[in-house]
Amino acid sequence: MTKLPARFAGLGAAAALVGVVLSAPAAAAAGAFPAFGLPFDTGQSIYSAGIHSDNGNSGVKNAIDLSPADKKVRAPLAGTVRIQHCGGGDWVTVDHDGGWRTGYYHMEDISVTDGQKVAPGDLLGRTGNALPCGGSSTGAHVHFTLWTLPAAAAKGGDSRDFGVGAGNWSGLSYDEVSTKVAEAHGEVVDGKTFGGWQFTAGTEQYSGSATEVSSRSVVPLPGRFRV
Repeated sequence: MTKLPARFAGLGAAAALVGVVLSAPAAAAAGAFPAFGLPFDTGQSIYSAGIHSDNGNSGVKNAIDLSPADKKVRAPLAGTVRIQHCGGGDWVTVDHDGGWRTGYYHMEDISVTDGQKVAPGDLLGRTGNALPCGGSSTGAHVHFTLWTLPAAAAKGGDSRDFGVGAGNWSGLSYDEVSTKVAEAHGEVVDGKTFGGWQFTAGTEQYSGSATEVSSRSVVPLPGRFRV
């Protein structure tokens, strides 16, 4: 991601691709959109720099940068943790029923292990500036990303068995994840609801709005809202 217009930056896309070829997404579609929560506790102030693509420049807008006041990142839905390994450390994805996957980049003090089952609200780690696969960050946050993995959903079992196209992204640079993987598997955030807040993408990167479904109160992004 490139510069955020507020107090932290997302990941850059300066690294060159190393030639990993990804298969096209499987024909099977992911299931209906789940009842996701937000990836943190309620009852606190949240800063968001807005909705953007995974590289912050182009492509599907499948990501939101979020900074909860308590700095704790939690599972928004039950699922299975998949730790993705890079030369600089690890980052976290969680596979959910129906072929859905969420991602959590920049986290520090990761508190889950590969294959661990998590329930909604379970602690995943803390917001941070970790760059295990590359990129940049100028202030602690979590880069929260949405993908679909229909190949894994169709085949069942352990998504790690089915290679890059179904979610084994260990060893990929973040430039690869944010371009080739995002193109194949990225799912738009626009119009989707997390924890009672519907997110709408803007025309520009790092923009948009969050609407509280119950009150219809609209918060422009970048901005701060209370959950």
